[in-house]
Amino acid sequence: MSHNSTPLQQILDQSLLPLYYWPDVEVCLQVLKALYHAGVRVVEFTNRGEKALENFRYLKAQSHQQFPGLFLGTGTIKSPEEAEAFLDAGADFLVSPVVLPGVAAVAKTAGKIWIPGAMTPTEIVVAQQLGAPLIKIFPANIVGPAFISSVRELFPGQRFIPTGGVERNKENLTTWFKAGVSAVGLGSKLITAHVLENGDYETLAQNTMVVLKTIQEVKAAVAAH
Repeated sequence: MSHNSTPLQQILDQSLLPLYYWPDVEVCLQVLKALYHAGVRVVEFTNRGEKALENFRYLKAQSHQQFPGLFLGTGTIKSPEEAEAFLDAGADFLVSPVVLPGVAAVAKTAGKIWIPGAMTPTEIVVAQQLGAPLIKIFPANIVGPAFISSVRELFPGQRFIPTGGVERNKENLTTWFKAGVSAVGLGSKLITAHVLENGDYETLAQNTMVVLKTIQEVKAAVAAH
């Protein structure tokens, strides 16, 4: 994968966006290291705890030294103030669980991409109007692949990334990519509680390599049909 692409292009090429948060910064670093060594070049660190900003700053500083070519963005951004704080800390992109015009404006001013969450056609339209090049379908396990299949013709050219409940097995991934998604977001199904609590980073790296390979195989099979 190219180290000279944009965060958006890297998400589309990788077709996987791993996402996680953990209060222990050393655990956060080891997770990032395992993902990177598995071949991941774009990661979402979620703003889901009081140490999120502090930990993100540390990860960003370390990524310059240890992880060349890695794009590190921030998720669960729910206000312009949060967006500005994480962009100041070096976020390469922003992800929100919902459509927020204020966050879209901050991202646009900073020249960064913003990936909002949507689960209705109306929200998708609003996200498009706000300039979102990639829209997160969230929560994916509630909406389901059939939703993508049903609405994608209404939004030709729009890219979607389901997040929340996507499984890492080939059958589930095939269902999503057949429905027309451009990538999938994987949180606790990949970066499991077991990994985080027990420091099983080797298993994380192995599972991530398998997922990356499986996704490319699934994409090729879908494209062939």
